[in-house]
Amino acid sequence: MGFSTTAIHAGNEPDVATGAVTVPIYQTSTYAQEALGKHKGYEYARTQNPTRAALETNIAALEGARFGFAFASGMSATDAVLKLVKAGEHVILGDNTYGGTFRLFSKVLSNYGVEFDLVDTSDASNLEQAFKPNTKMVFVETPTNPIMTVTDLQAVSDIAHAHGAKVVCDNTYMSPYLQRPMEFGVDIVVHSTTKYLNGHSDSVGGFAALNDEKDAEWIGFIQNSVGAILSPFDSFLVLRGTKTLAVRMEAHDKNGRAVANFLTEHPKIQKVYYPGLASHPQHELAKRQQKGFGGMVAFETGSLDNARKVLESVKICTLGESLGGVETLISHPATMTHASVPAEKRESLGITDGLVRISVGIEDLEDIIEDLDQALI
Repeated sequence: MGFSTTAIHAGNEPDVATGAVTVPIYQTSTYAQEALGKHKGYEYARTQNPTRAALETNIAALEGARFGFAFASGMSATDAVLKLVKAGEHVILGDNTYGGTFRLFSKVLSNYGVEFDLVDTSDASNLEQAFKPNTKMVFVETPTNPIMTVTDLQAVSDIAHAHGAKVVCDNTYMSPYLQRPMEFGVDIVVHSTTKYLNGHSDSVGGFAALNDEKDAEWIGFIQNSVGAILSPFDSFLVLRGTKTLAVRMEAHDKNGRAVANFLTEHPKIQKVYYPGLASHPQHELAKRQQKGFGGMVAFETGSLDNARKVLESVKICTLGESLGGVETLISHPATMTHASVPAEKRESLGITDGLVRISVGIEDLEDIIEDLDQALI
């Protein structure tokens, strides 16, 4: 089946009891059992829920995975996956990762004996040099948040597997419509479903997709044991979102390209970060690895004062931390999404006080550009 057909139908079989074409919200905590040890596949909602199960089937199919697990947030999904790593083992982490992921490694996992090193994974030779005898995992984002650096997933997978390590890719920025990391050898894909998969800024959630049965058993065990599950209502909302993922991502991609081109030509902008631009250092890689370039754009204004002026002058663009909604969202990474990253590290990555990130929505393009233009006067 094609992507849109899969998005609409995988996990979305008509309800057996009523024939409802939309999976119902099974807002129940417990299930009646026919006899001791005999039930209909559901016992307790932390362990199983029909609405969540439908979503897990749906997103796993979109990523081309055998197994999928829905969590209460993107960070809880990432945390569950990282529980595949034990104390005394080492993880290579992409150096320009989401601030929350960096915080999880630096402030939480490091307290429990997990070692990690930040590596610029856009250069495969850096990755090769970073391996240690105890390296068990490589964790990357591509494109990165917020400066849109692209990592060659096939090269990373080949190197990591040669060293006996697993590869995890955060695919939140692209969604499975624009990028399917497992096609390039990635072992596990994680998402914040809060973003493009849901797409309407009204649900918080996370997801992990994978093919290895043993790892899936462990992540499922963690999901049940820790209990950071996605609620039935949130599962319903994300299922609604994935049905329109293809058409939304086409619109985000179209508007994102146009906004990036507009900003590139604007005299007040010093630099634009967007893989769809021919000037982007990994433009050709992005063309090979991605179906499109998406709606995430970052641009350098030159100073905190300049950034503040833009952020406080927009009218249609909404100042907020998240991304991936149908509305255009604009943010200041240094004080918002990446505030947990040390200032000197932010500067070295290009996350300056003058950097602004925009999640280009699907409003009329002329209105988005006019709003940015008036804010940049």
